Amino acid sequence: MNQNQLYPIFLKVSQLNILIVGGGKVACEKLAFLLKSSPNANVLVLSVDFDKSILELAKTHTVSLVKAQYSKSALKNKQIVIAATNNREINKQIYTDAKAENILINVADTPELCDFYLGGIVTKGHVKIAISTNGKSPTLAKRLRQFFEEVIPDDVNELAENLNAFRQSVKGNFEEKVSTLNNLTKNLLNNK
Repeated sequence: MNQNQLYPIFLKVSQLNILIVGGGKVACEKLAFLLKSSPNANVLVLSVDFDKSILELAKTHTVSLVKAQYSKSALKNKQIVIAATNNREINKQIYTDAKAENILINVADTPELCDFYLGGIVTKGHVKIAISTNGKSPTLAKRLRQFFEEVIPDDVNELAENLNAFRQSVKGNFEEKVSTLNNLTKNLLNNK
């Protein structure tokens, strides 16, 4: 049986330097997706030309725009790179350069040239769920995201806040606290 072996993590992208190379529709989609989940992401977009939508996003977020051709020097001090040009050879060069610098890279629509994928994300206040199809079907990830957005109640953030306050008040060692919280939440999803 094939299994998704990706390891999900939640990055503090406001503390990382992200580079998106490309200024068209695909680059805009990647930028918008990133900013929807992390509005304070620290992003630099490099391209010879920018889609109108990218210009709009840059006005309302921490997005820098640099009008230039790609060169390896653009990777300096970057931790994450997304290659989203309309030129496969340039995207492959960005991949090669990023790997040589040990920078995490995502080449749009080229799963074999990706260290990570941008999956579906559901956000309700402090609660965030990431969905991955292992790069097989972004459409399925989208449909699952829509499903979870509908079934997770909007007041789940209040529940998270209340559980955090309770967690802070629980006495005892780590195991005792975990046991107490497990007992408190064991029937959380039962519809009885």
